Amino acid sequence: MQYVLLRVPVSLIRSQHDSITKLWFAKTNTTLQEDYRKWYSHHLGRDIEMLVYGNWGYPVLLFPTSMGHYYEYKDFGLTDTARWFVETGKVKLYCIDSIDRDSWYAKHLHPGTRIWNHVLYDRFLHEELVPGIQRECSVQKIGVSGASFGGYHALNFAFRHPEQVGHLLTMGAAFNIRSFLGDYYDDNVFYNNPPDFLPNAQNDEFYRMNIVMGTSQYDFCKDANYQMSGILSRKGIPHKLDVTPWGNHDWPVWKDQFPRYLSMI
Repeated sequence: MQYVLLRVPVSLIRSQHDSITKLWFAKTNTTLQEDYRKWYSHHLGRDIEMLVYGNWGYPVLLFPTSMGHYYEYKDFGLTDTARWFVETGKVKLYCIDSIDRDSWYAKHLHPGTRIWNHVLYDRFLHEELVPGIQRECSVQKIGVSGASFGGYHALNFAFRHPEQVGHLLTMGAAFNIRSFLGDYYDDNVFYNNPPDFLPNAQNDEFYRMNIVMGTSQYDFCKDANYQMSGILSRKGIPHKLDVTPWGNHDWPVWKDQFPRYLSMI
């Protein structure tokens, strides 16, 4: 719900005062304008769907939470917390679908197949989706963000492809995916598990990235954020670890954090 300021001539009420105007508020219940997109991805071998908010502004790619879909942030009201940034042209939001059900959460598949499906998703992002966003917005780098498991996707992509990312904003994220795969381990696991590959990774672009990691007082992922902050600190990578002094691993915290983090872009 928002309020729109209307200027109404008092002449509609009192004709003898044509030149006087009066201000009051009228209630509206407008929906944030969205652009639905669906296309076939050759990298994934399937259709992929996305919601886009805004006509211009700095692009921010949003990854959904565990097994979430492109409409999740709309359904839970997170995109509406960014209304001012979108409608004033500060940011343009891209809410992409995930394939978690065929990768990390596909318990019926061999772990090697699961991690390979994620590799294909990473290629889709790196070679198809993000270059398209870069062209559409005429930028060299984009922002990436996500809550919970979406934060893993955002951070993993950012540090695998820092030449494409200027801003990294995570909320209630965990970053170690080893538990999804049991005892299985190969190079694909290593290079998609930030606590493993990041300590020895070297790239000057790491130090040019604006990094904000958010957690909260009772977030069960809080320790994971402190651990990741420790890795970044030991590498001398500038970042902000923001701990909201209330709330747990849930939407009210993320809806409070997201607009604050957008203001840091």
